[in-house]
Amino acid sequence: MEVNQIIAQNLKKLRLERNFSLGQLAELSQVSKVMLSQIEKGDTNPTINTIWKIANGLKVPYTALLQQREDDTIIVKKSEIAMQTGDDKHYRIFCYYPNNPQRNFELFQIELDAGYSYTSIGHSEKSQEYIMVLEGNLQLTVNNKTYDLHPDDTICFTASAKHIYTSGGAEELKAVIINFYPVT
Repeated sequence: MEVNQIIAQNLKKLRLERNFSLGQLAELSQVSKVMLSQIEKGDTNPTINTIWKIANGLKVPYTALLQQREDDTIIVKKSEIAMQTGDDKHYRIFCYYPNNPQRNFELFQIELDAGYSYTSIGHSEKSQEYIMVLEGNLQLTVNNKTYDLHPDDTICFTASAKHIYTSGGAEELKAVIINFYPVT
């Protein structure tokens, strides 16, 4: 995609997210309404200084107008994800969505064989972990307290401290985990 088309898409998206009219953005950025309209339509390739003015008006980094956006619809197949395992291979984790500059969370599926445990050393300060049990029974120990969860049960906790997952039932545990990292 040509750079003027990338800028056009980003400018329109960012302007509409802020509920700015072209006139309002013209005032904030000191770029004429006509020029902004031409840029949004992809009819012109703005100068570096014009991009800086628009970025300042929108209060976004310069590169926010230049980055080619990922497709809004993403399909991730488990068969295409690299499996990671614990030391004893009884704990398996699949990362569906890693943390990135546009996403301040990670989404995993875990599998833990019946009768086994896995200890997490904890995550970054202020991080939160959300778990939803899909199959099996999860006994989660956090801060020396154990919680018993069954299919369709969820739990949320501060994940910076050590926590222990135990597959307490007779079948393999499967759960979805979201690790959320608040913006500080």
